[in-house]
Amino acid sequence: MPDFLTGFKVGGAFTLDPDKKAKNALKFEHLKRVILLEPSACGKPGKALKLHLNGTDVRYSFTSYGSDHVVVNGEPMGHGLIVSTSLLDRESFAHVRFEDLAEQHFSRLSGLGSEIILLGTGARLRFPHPSLTRPLIDARIGLEVMDTGAACRTYNILASEGRKVLAVILAWETL
Repeated sequence: MPDFLTGFKVGGAFTLDPDKKAKNALKFEHLKRVILLEPSACGKPGKALKLHLNGTDVRYSFTSYGSDHVVVNGEPMGHGLIVSTSLLDRESFAHVRFEDLAEQHFSRLSGLGSEIILLGTGARLRFPHPSLTRPLIDARIGLEVMDTGAACRTYNILASEGRKVLAVILAWETL
């Protein structure tokens, strides 16, 4: 497999483009559990290849989301929560809105054993002040801030790859 991929799309296809230099293309080294179903298409621009990730033992995953809820394993939840592959915490962030975030929230998250935390901030992207996230920096835990839909999708991808990922979905503004 070439060391570069372009046009990567989850749940769809990607195109291998041999005219792109590896230094200019996105690298997806973490996709080690990828099965190429159409290897004859490799190296031909415009041909699409389908990706299938081998699943790992993921106990909790997002099955859908909407403007005022997320669905974990088929169960709708209209409040904030913490989700990892082996943890579903409906209480700790149940009523925590973006405006309520404090350093103690991130201190609690730093002790949950993840390597990356995805913070779903609702319909729009909002970044917490760096002073609040200091516990994560000190623990060398990555923080990615995104809208709730992106956090759900990204969590499912990283969890299926066996990564130690944690999704924190903040409470909706209507609470």
